[in-house]
Amino acid sequence: MSRDRGPRRPRRLDRSALIAASVTALSLAASGCVVVHGEREVLPATTRAEAAKALERFTDAYNKADKAYDGSLDAEYTTGALAAIDSARLKAGRTNNPGGNPSHTPLELTDAKFTIPKKAGWPRWFVADTRANKGGGTRWLLVFTRSGLEETWQVAYLTLVAPGDVPEFRTDEDGWAEAVPANATGLAAAPAGLSEDYATYLKDGGKTFADGSHTSAWRELRKKRSIRPGLVTQYVDEPLTNGDHAPLALRTKDGGALVFFATRHFEKQTAAQGTSVPAPNKDVLALTDGEIKQSLTMEFVSNEVALDPAGSGRVAVLGRLQGMTSAKGE
Repeated sequence: MSRDRGPRRPRRLDRSALIAASVTALSLAASGCVVVHGEREVLPATTRAEAAKALERFTDAYNKADKAYDGSLDAEYTTGALAAIDSARLKAGRTNNPGGNPSHTPLELTDAKFTIPKKAGWPRWFVADTRANKGGGTRWLLVFTRSGLEETWQVAYLTLVAPGDVPEFRTDEDGWAEAVPANATGLAAAPAGLSEDYATYLKDGGKTFADGSHTSAWRELRKKRSIRPGLVTQYVDEPLTNGDHAPLALRTKDGGALVFFATRHFEKQTAAQGTSVPAPNKDVLALTDGEIKQSLTMEFVSNEVALDPAGSGRVAVLGRLQGMTSAKGE
């Protein structure tokens, strides 16, 4: 516990100490090694070489964790929505296969293209657009983030999109991209509100989002599944916006934005009296607390990537990766 001892008189530095400090600063400047304040300076989030190294380290840790079904092996390299999805997947896998993943195939990420925004303040972040040996012909978009120079680069968002859906980004003469503030105006929807907008749209519909597999088609599918003979399914959708779930956006060449955001979803299945909920698979059971009798409530975390046009128009959800994180039987 600290005590307030009242104002203190400033400590005096002797002349030799001041000279030594000045010489050190001049030496650093002459060598090109200048220390700057990341919270104030507008700087690229990282170098392209460091971004490539971060991708390599993530892939290596991901493969080790997947092979052993051990979430501790890649926990340092994931955060936010991806961490929630990945840790639950590994937990279920280890419960059902304590000896490791019998179907493990190493993930290979190639043809990496890095989009690195130039900005002030933390967190700093960048996007890796890669080809993978999984997921068909989709491109894997990974958003790396960190909140300090000494921290490890972690992947907060992972989404899969069709190759032709990845937009061109606005860059300066040196190739650095532009980060879009969460509260930016001039877009069809502010990035800060997209998570809540999406949760509202899934419940009530509306004109914020363009039709597609992750919007109108998903709403239609859930509508069909909501009432089946002997089983009622209810859905609740919630925004995820705080901390490592905060949205991140890049300015596109046409003035719009590519926005990464996260949401949480609940799906409750309730069986009619005298019947029971359909038996879930072993991975669901591995994440389920309680005994499944009349109902099963499953919790999912989802991360989305959307094209938010300049001016008016509708937001297009280009990709969505979702995973179950927990369940409860009653």
